[in-house]
Amino acid sequence: SIVFQGILKSFLMVSALVLLTFLISNNQSSGLNSTLYVQLASIVVRGQCGLPEACPKEHVTFKMSSGATNVIGPKICIDGEIWIEKKGGQGINIADFFFFFIFLGQTGKLISAAAFDMWSGDVEPLIEFLKTIKDGSFVLMASSDDPATRLNDEARTLITELGSSYISVLEFRNNWLFVGGKGIKNIKPLEQHIKNDKAFNKYDDWPEMLEMGGYIPYSKD
Repeated sequence: SIVFQGILKSFLMVSALVLLTFLISNNQSSGLNSTLYVQLASIVVRGQCGLPEACPKEHVTFKMSSGATNVIGPKICIDGEIWIEKKGGQGINIADFFFFFIFLGQTGKLISAAAFDMWSGDVEPLIEFLKTIKDGSFVLMASSDDPATRLNDEARTLITELGSSYISVLEFRNNWLFVGGKGIKNIKPLEQHIKNDKAFNKYDDWPEMLEMGGYIPYSKD
């Protein structure tokens, strides 16, 4: 009946919220950089990651968003699993980080994740991380707050080699989303970029949040 369906829907929503709270409080990360990440939940709504259609065969579903101001961190969903950056120690602003996810092109399996402070941190760990990316891997990147202050030419070049067109012009408090890869042929990278411009910013000193989603094939020759 309609009443029963309504009760069931409410129960499922409450259960999801309880699960979400439990996962956050326990800081679970499924082995991926446990000091940086928390897996929120596996949520499937109108197709994985909230996209309107089911994922085609041999594709990975993704949906991602940049951070918003210095309050909301970036978020990436891969095949229904939503990942966000969790707060670090006292004084660490979660919005001062790049946010990376990598999964193998051949299998679509998530294999590595990392975050880097580009406001007050060191760019060398980012460079070393980029150098570990293997051929056949797809890379998803999302910025938050300030992704550019510590970037140098070497880091920008390495990200350009993954297919980015905007990393060379990324500046202070720009917002940026990128899906690219290494050694992936005949697949056009996906990218969004918005500049920090007080005349057009949505949040005074920050531009609006960016969102992007779609389906990525495991591999293509």
